[in-house]
Amino acid sequence: MNIVISGYGRMGRIIEKSAKNRGHAIIATVDPIADDASEKTLSKEIMDEADVVIDFSTPGSAIKNAEIVCSAGKKIVMGTTGWYSDMDKMRVFADKKGSAIIWSGNFSLGVNIFFSILDKTSKIMNSFAEYDPFIHEFHHNQKADSPSGTAVMLGDILLKNIDRKTSIVSEELKRKINPEELHISSTRGGSIPGTHLVSFDSPVDTIELKHTARGREGFASGAVTAAEWIENRTGFFNINDMMKDIIGDKSND
Repeated sequence: MNIVISGYGRMGRIIEKSAKNRGHAIIATVDPIADDASEKTLSKEIMDEADVVIDFSTPGSAIKNAEIVCSAGKKIVMGTTGWYSDMDKMRVFADKKGSAIIWSGNFSLGVNIFFSILDKTSKIMNSFAEYDPFIHEFHHNQKADSPSGTAVMLGDILLKNIDRKTSIVSEELKRKINPEELHISSTRGGSIPGTHLVSFDSPVDTIELKHTARGREGFASGAVTAAEWIENRTGFFNINDMMKDIIGDKSND
């Protein structure tokens, strides 16, 4: 494929390396700040020979970038976060002839496999009230948010499938937690790329599911996989659509 990378920071550069390793061509890099980006702004002209745009830019530019790409009848992998209140606009853009959008808050294939595993596990654990679930996540000392978006997504899976849990608590607790609350806690320190632990604890034993990232390469590989998946598709998708297509419906296995 011919790929345009929008957002040429650390993530964009790792995506460039991952895409080239898989035989794709990077025909333009777009970033208003990076001195070595080939373009300062995204335009229809630089996409003439492009198959897909991979966007890891900024929340403020995500909607505009998607509109430009879809107006040109091209495909976009939207890895930028923070625009989700404008989801309806994105759906309209993706309806333009020949265009497509696939988005996710986390394109790591490993994390999305982890989501699928937790979805099935939590449905099983819904039948066993003696197991109390909780989540703890670790990240590097430069991460600005807490809990991580991935941890919240894990929490949402638990709330969806475990009837006895109805709300997430992520702040410091200086009281007894209520039975219907799901606690998400966080640690920030060092250079940890990201670790997420989901535990189901009972009076007699503990069951744990854990995902540990070793770097940003997993996110880049997932974004390139999404670009390959969307190349011959049109419409509006999120990464769950891609994962279901790859692994099939295993819910009844």
